[in-house]
Amino acid sequence: MKRSDFIKSTGVLAGSAMLSSHTLSTTRMQGTTFNLDYAPHQGMFKASAGSNMLDEIKYMHDLGFRSIEDNGMPDRSVDEQKKIGELLTKLGMRMGVFVVPKGGNGANTLAANKQEHLDIFLKGCRASIEIAKRVNAQWVTVVPGNYERKLPLGVQTANVIEGLKRGAELFEPHGITMVLEPLSDTPDLFLRYTDQAYEICKAVNSPSCKILYDAYHQQKNEGNLINFMQQCWSEIAYIQVGDNPGRKEPTTGEINYKNVFKWLYNKGYKGIVGMEHGMSKSGKEGEEALVNAYREVDGFLK
Repeated sequence: MKRSDFIKSTGVLAGSAMLSSHTLSTTRMQGTTFNLDYAPHQGMFKASAGSNMLDEIKYMHDLGFRSIEDNGMPDRSVDEQKKIGELLTKLGMRMGVFVVPKGGNGANTLAANKQEHLDIFLKGCRASIEIAKRVNAQWVTVVPGNYERKLPLGVQTANVIEGLKRGAELFEPHGITMVLEPLSDTPDLFLRYTDQAYEICKAVNSPSCKILYDAYHQQKNEGNLINFMQQCWSEIAYIQVGDNPGRKEPTTGEINYKNVFKWLYNKGYKGIVGMEHGMSKSGKEGEEALVNAYREVDGFLK
């Protein structure tokens, strides 16, 4: 999954429905939290907060956000990871997902039952445990990789399950959950559907192996969002969003996020809702449009 494509393209965002015509550089909405725990990522507030991650986190907090995501956390220095973790603790914010290094993406697939692929995956799991300690993370994203088309689907599924069991054994003692993300990026990916992820998590049978439900990907793959979440709810530990088409903020596409968020809220969901998407506009105008959109759909929950 090319997560960096939209992360790099987001250079800006965060306003508020309560800011009227004031720009975010001169007026901030202080301390008003949301009903659900939305998590932005670096770059969404660059126009107002600058490009320094620590400054952006402080800015996110000022706007009412109480969590962040950072898929590329493993690429940051140990010193920067520690500083991010310390700041999040000071502000009372949570760390959302980051991606397990080489966690089964692309041709490095757990479906093939190849020792070299498993070794890469487990090495990434071990590294992620140390990273998670520095930033106080509870969730890490795992993608099993591509289909191994020379093998029957059932055999591939069993291979993925056995590989994930090995990963879960590493994460369990540390209270870390790897969340499996079904994706829509390419039909070559092994894991694409919610019920498929549900079957795998049930078979792994570990609190450290659950589902990351990304509504953007599942709108593309299967639709019927609320129904599939309801059926697979026991194995869903993390939510991400983005509207479709375009993978921008809620209200810019076809997904009825007022209803989706209302369902999550009424379900009593206390986890993170990752804002894994780009923005429909650039600059401070785009930042304001972003937060206005979240204020709009979140305000519907009251």
